[in-house]
Amino acid sequence: QVQLVESGGGLVQAGGSLRLSCAASGRTFAINAMGWFRQAPGKEREFVATIRWDGRSIYYVDSVKGRFTIARDGAKNTVYLQMNSLKPEDTAVYYCAYGTVSNPTKAGGYDYWGQGTQVTVSS
Repeated sequence: QVQLVESGGGLVQAGGSLRLSCAASGRTFAINAMGWFRQAPGKEREFVATIRWDGRSIYYVDSVKGRFTIARDGAKNTVYLQMNSLKPEDTAVYYCAYGTVSNPTKAGGYDYWGQGTQVTVSS
């Protein structure tokens, strides 16, 4: 089992920044990818960003490219999502996910999920 604890959400004005963190504990040795997803009210969960365990492959949804950065700290078993130039449409609950996945942009492939952290961007 893997336990994920997220932190870093909050309320920010448009144009501001937040950094989300997701700390993992437990049996992480089989994990090959970590991802961030988000879900706005009334919408389906959406892929945001992913990074392979070795840090070599990184993907973003088009809407956050150039504004968000995903990174990992292997020593701390932590993945981060730095979010800059935030927009009101970024408002959602953000979830981190760990798993052994073939397609890291698909939520269904992940095995473990964090509890979610609310990000609210005011206009």
